[in-house]
Amino acid sequence: MSASVKESLQLQLLEMEMLFSMFPNQGEVKLEDVNVLTNIKRYLEGTREALPPKIEFVITLQIEEPKVKIDLQVTMPHSYPYVALQLFGRSSELDRHQQLLLNKGLTSYIGTFDPGELCVCAAIQWLQDNSASYFLSRKLVYEPSTQAKPVKNTFLRMWIYSHHIYQQDLRKKILDVGKRLDVTGFCMTGKPGIICVEGFKEHCEEFWHTIRYPNWKHISCKHAESVETEGNGEDLRLFHSFEELLLEAHGDYGLRNDYHMNLGQFLEFLKKHKSEHVFQILFGIESKSSDS
Repeated sequence: MSASVKESLQLQLLEMEMLFSMFPNQGEVKLEDVNVLTNIKRYLEGTREALPPKIEFVITLQIEEPKVKIDLQVTMPHSYPYVALQLFGRSSELDRHQQLLLNKGLTSYIGTFDPGELCVCAAIQWLQDNSASYFLSRKLVYEPSTQAKPVKNTFLRMWIYSHHIYQQDLRKKILDVGKRLDVTGFCMTGKPGIICVEGFKEHCEEFWHTIRYPNWKHISCKHAESVETEGNGEDLRLFHSFEELLLEAHGDYGLRNDYHMNLGQFLEFLKKHKSEHVFQILFGIESKSSDS
């Protein structure tokens, strides 16, 4: 890594100062954690030992022509700008396909920056200069030619492991986000908690970002599978909807939430969905086929 985390955080604070000067009105830059900048400053001053949370915020951009708004969601990894920035633009005026193309264009542009270059302000300028065309009809979104070129998309499947998933409000949030986005898969509640989400890369990453933050610590993406496709990805899906998976549990259902899910039943579920290979990746245990 070409710079320390502290050097990266200093650059992030500098860029945030520029953004607040560009958007001085209250609420224009909406931080996910209102204390994050203070905690970063304390960390840099040495009065805080723990690494502070990542800077996450949303900026609402007013596009003049056409008169529309774009919400730019930004996450700064601790080592940004020496690692890639996480950006996602969203507008109620865009359908899913147009939004997909907008974010592909934005990601491609940001990818031209060298490590160490701050690029949030540049991303904002790119959206203000280039987003109008994405709000036109679908026929005009493609490059003009006598024959439309097929658009390649990345179909992604993420296998997510959590120490446990119990709380009703968290379970509801996971299901709501899964059904709001164009993703399929499942959420296995209990201990451990397992989530599988599949769909276009942008939708899966938005799902992961939404459910994970701000305070879910004991969760990780153990495995991801991706493939390029020119279609809608329906033939690649292993699941037909996004639902909660409830299995039998070992242990007591009393006051303590320490019951373990029946992993044998879970293995059978994976076999039915052609995903038996993931069992060892998730748990470090080789699956024993019932056919042997």
